[in-house]
Amino acid sequence: MAEDQITVYGVSWCGDCRRAQRFFQQYNIPYNWINIDKDKNAEAFVIKTNQGMRSVPTIVFPDGSILVEPSTYHLAQKLELQIY
Repeated sequence: MAEDQITVYGVSWCGDCRRAQRFFQQYNIPYNWINIDKDKNAEAFVIKTNQGMRSVPTIVFPDGSILVEPSTYHLAQKLELQIY
């Protein structure tokens, strides 16, 4: 996994996770996808990061910042994209 890329922790059945993936794909932003249903270490990271909650998507940026269940607006704002 490239540490200079965004990492999206999520699950395949999550609509917000799919929305985040579409956002990154639409703007050609490389990212790593980790399905926490299939990776127990990733699931533990998400739960620890979110104070006991299994909140997805949990998105980790190369600068170490984290957004949890962000809107498209907040993703664009974080990446300094003018989409609105």
